[in-house]
Amino acid sequence: MSEELYTADETGFYARLHAAPIRRHVAYGMILFFGAAVLFVLFQAPPSMGWVVFMLALAAASFWAAIRLRRATMLWIDLTEDGLADSSGREIARFEDIVSVHRGVFAFKPSNGFLLKLRQPQPAGWEPGMWWRFGRRVGVGGVVPAVQARYMAETIECRLAARR
Repeated sequence: MSEELYTADETGFYARLHAAPIRRHVAYGMILFFGAAVLFVLFQAPPSMGWVVFMLALAAASFWAAIRLRRATMLWIDLTEDGLADSSGREIARFEDIVSVHRGVFAFKPSNGFLLKLRQPQPAGWEPGMWWRFGRRVGVGGVVPAVQARYMAETIECRLAARR
C-alpha cells in the first residue's frame, strides 16, 4: 500500500463512510415488509392468544428496527486522527485501541465492511446498518458501499503498519 495515498488532510480527516441510498432503502423496506406481513397473517387467521401476543411483539420489534435503521443510516462514519466516530459525535473506536483489521471472506464482519479488534473491551453499541461494538470487536459496514469501506479499512491498516 502506498502510504502517501492514505494520509489525512489538513484537518486530520482520513475517510468518510456513508450509507448507500439503494441498499439503505432496500434494507428499510424489507424490515417494514416483514412487520407488515406478520400483521397481515395475524389478522387474516388469528391464532391462539399466546401467538397473538408473540406476533404483535414481533411486528412491533420489526417496526422499531426499521425506525432505528432509518435513523442510523442518515449518519456517516468518519476516520480521523483520533479514530472512528459517527456524525452525531459518538465515538466508535479510538485509534490507539485498535489492534487489527479483518476484512477477509471468513471474517465475522458486516456485509461490505470490516472488523476491528480492540485492545480492551468497550461498552456495547449498535447503529443498524452502519456499525456495532461488542466487547473487543467493532464491526463496520452493512448498507455501506464496499469501495468506501475497503478504503477506510486499508487506511486503518496503513496507519497500524506505520505505528509498528
